[in-house]
Order: sequence, then C-alpha cells, then structure tokens
Amino acid sequence: TNYLVISGTTGESVTITKEEKKQIIQAIIKFNKGRLPLVLGIGGNNTAAIIDEIKSTDLSQIDAILSVSPYYSKPTQQGIYEHFKAIAQISPKPIILYNVPGRTSSNMLPETTLKLAKDFKNVIAVKEAGNNVSQYLQLLRNKPSDFHVISGDDDLALPVVLAGGSGVISVIGQALPAEFSKMIQLGLDGNAKESFKIHFKLMPITSLIFAENNPAGIKAVLSGLKISRLSVRLPLVEATDGLKHKINEALKELNKI
Repeated sequence: TNYLVISGTTGESVTITKEEKKQIIQAIIKFNKGRLPLVLGIGGNNTAAIIDEIKSTDLSQIDAILSVSPYYSKPTQQGIYEHFKAIAQISPKPIILYNVPGRTSSNMLPETTLKLAKDFKNVIAVKEAGNNVSQYLQLLRNKPSDFHVISGDDDLALPVVLAGGSGVISVIGQALPAEFSKMIQLGLDGNAKESFKIHFKLMPITSLIFAENNPAGIKAVLSGLKISRLSVRLPLVEATDGLKHKINEALKELNKI
C-alpha cells in the first residue's frame, strides 16, 4: 500500500509551529482527496506533550501515527517502552514506531520494538532507520506475522524488502518517485535482478542527499528538478555549492535535467 507521511524528518517537523503543522495537514488532506492513506508524525521527547497533541488533533482523516523514539533525553530501553506504552494506550489510531538512533542518540533495540509489537495491537509497524543490517534481520526474523518492518534507510530499502520487509518511508523517493517505487515494487515481487538494476542506478544520488544533512540534500535535488526551493530553517543551512554541483551532475546522469 502506498501512503503519504505528513510532518516527518524531511518535512522539518521540529522547526514548524503548531499552526503551520495544522495548515500543512489541512492542505495535504485537501489535495490528497482521499486517494492515499495518510500517516501523521507526532513524536518527541516529552511523553505528556505527545499525548496531549494526539488528543487535541483532529485525526478523523489520518490513518496512522508515526512516532519517533525520544531524543536528547537518552532513555533506557525500559524508558522507551514506557514512553510508547503510554502513547499506545491513548491513541485512537495505529502507531508506527520510528527508530533513528543517528538523530536520537538512543537506539531502540529489537527486543524493545518486538515487545511493544506483541503487547499492543495498535503498534502495527516500525520505521527502522539505524542503518544496521543485523538489527533489521533480527526484527524480520522475530516479528509477529502481522507486524511490519519498514525501512527508513534509502540505501538499505531494497535489501530489507527482499529479506521480508514491508516497504520504505523514503527521502529520495520524494524526488524520484517513479524510479524508486518501481524498484521497491520489484523487490516486493521478489525480482532481485531487475530491482537491483534500479538500486545501482540510484546509488550515487541517494548517497549525495545525505552528504551534509537531510533535508538540505533532498531540497537541492528538488531545486535541481525545478520542484522546490533550497531554503531550510535554522539551525539547518542550505546545501553547499559543491554539493549542489555534484547533485546536478548526478541528475544529468539520470537524464533528469
């Protein structure tokens, strides 16, 4: 199933205001017109504030919540479990856990993820973005049959899908949706040979978008494609001229510009 994610990392969720977030949700609902399921990012390191946001947000047209593991506070595994337990107990919508230790400085171990999956029926998936093959494989090997492991790493998305993952929440897919989605669908169909042809073709541009930071990298790609502006909000800064040049060269190789 294809779906849209609102207010994730690439959407600069930590630097938009509550009012801006509300406007973004309303705009996407309007333009989506019910065509695709919607997943809304509601997460952070203040458990009580997340619960308040879930309770106060109109979720009538939202299909699931994507919630990042607490950052900065560096909780123990028990703390992470209790955090998501509190959220799961009040959420009227299914929850997709989000583990991204490179941003949170706290890795949600497979044991913690799987315990949440087994203890709460509305915890339906994890977006795993630790860039750790072993961790992916532990999740895939031991997960409940109805629990989804979603890649949050563009460079590992295809191998994860071929190993039994359910798909990807992608960064490069926002700029090259046709190519990336075709690759993933081929992977879901078990066509490793054809899917890896696309994977290898996209490797240079996929690597470049993370060379400085996300979303500055993907915005440089979108700017090169004449889709979006380069601007990001402080403390992030725009991609350097050197990176923009490399990205534009990679786009030329893909016959995109």
